Amino acid sequence: MDYSIKNTTKKQRAELVKKALTISLSGADMPTDETIKLTRRYIDGEIELKDLQKQVIEKYRK
Repeated sequence: MDYSIKNTTKKQRAELVKKALTISLSGADMPTDETIKLTRRYIDGEIELKDLQKQVIEKYRK
């Protein structure tokens, strides 16, 4: 499925983030406030999912 902003609703993006965070919590710590803010920007249609992923990955590479 194409999870771009133009092909999803805000509700669909929220569900996608909810599922992803649930999966990530099964083996890791709580996401940081910065990560939560980034997911909110995706849900609100401000950034694309690929940009969210890139920013989170870069954050943990440092």
